[in-house]
Amino acid sequence: MKIALFGNEFSSTYIKYIKHLIQKLEIENIEIVVHQQFYDFLQDSIDFSDNVNTFERITSEDNINYLFSIGGDGTLLRAVTYVRESNIPIMGINTGRLGFISSISTEQIDVAVDNVLNGEYKIRNRTVLQLETENNLFGTTNFALNEVAIVKKDTSSMIRIDAFIDDEFLNSYWADGLLISTPTGSTGYSLSCGGPIILPGTENVIITPIAPHNLNVRPIIVNEKSTIRLKVEDRDQLALVSLDSRSRAFDSSLELIVRKANFKINLIEPKDNSFITTIRTKLMWGSDKRN
Repeated sequence: MKIALFGNEFSSTYIKYIKHLIQKLEIENIEIVVHQQFYDFLQDSIDFSDNVNTFERITSEDNINYLFSIGGDGTLLRAVTYVRESNIPIMGINTGRLGFISSISTEQIDVAVDNVLNGEYKIRNRTVLQLETENNLFGTTNFALNEVAIVKKDTSSMIRIDAFIDDEFLNSYWADGLLISTPTGSTGYSLSCGGPIILPGTENVIITPIAPHNLNVRPIIVNEKSTIRLKVEDRDQLALVSLDSRSRAFDSSLELIVRKANFKINLIEPKDNSFITTIRTKLMWGSDKRN
């Protein structure tokens, strides 16, 4: 079995947990490959065995069985760009803050790894959004697990975004921006902007305005099979579009097409965990003293 490790720099508080994780994998005779930048960060604190390899990208020839993302949700979103349509399952080990998709705490590492090695886990297929533009703005990484965000650039003025669903005009949004979010992304930026939480697997996406100027404009849920077309009008002729955390400036004459991608991302969920358990725990639902 071969497991890839991907991560960002994190507080030294967590080094002991990652050291324990690597030792456990080595004891189990798991072949480990570590993202080069992450390896550079860890090597002063962790003694790797001699046969640990590194990677800059993942190909089908690498025969990787699982990828462990070590960090917060942002780290896992970056890991997705390496896994892409390979169907490699991702397990998120949380060394960040809240962690909705990186939901494995450091105290759960032993149990979670044992479950993976024994095949005692669930795979959750998460919808991915794809952005299409005439100039292929993001190249081969034109997809997002959380959301596609269109926001104003370097100005205090609002922008206007005309939105169409399956070529039918929906609305002209006067706002700081607009989010097209998956159910996975419903607990991210969209949630901060007043969007609803959607359970994964419901086959919907959310259109959420960012600070809209019209009080009667609210988030709307549409079927994930819909094609969403966006046209931006901005005084400065430039706006920003982001796929998760990857941003590009674009000329407002460029039309944006957002639709469901033809692949999904496989997230590992421990057998005793669920999305409902995660949001209840993370958002402290039921913590009212009256309960």
